[in-house]
Amino acid sequence: MQSILSFISAHWMEWAIGLLSFGWGYLIKKMTEYKNIKDGLLAIMHDRLYQMSTFFLKEGYINTSALKNLEYLYNSYHALGGNGTGTELYTRAKGLPIKED
Repeated sequence: MQSILSFISAHWMEWAIGLLSFGWGYLIKKMTEYKNIKDGLLAIMHDRLYQMSTFFLKEGYINTSALKNLEYLYNSYHALGGNGTGTELYTRAKGLPIKED
């Protein structure tokens, strides 16, 4: 029992550094995965925002349900750090006349 305690007291720092290194590695891996997922979601939302906005801009009008959907999509896109292209499209589509089908 004494030899185990002396071994632990002699080598506890190496174990602590090893555990901290493992923890940092795991954290960096998870942050990278999160960034990749975030970037993918942002790309999908940008594409959807682009598709919806250009469709209604070509139509020359938008209906209220599509406008609400577009607003919901844009707010999420913007919160994730979407760029000015999506904002420009959203602003132009939001300014269209509202026409119910």
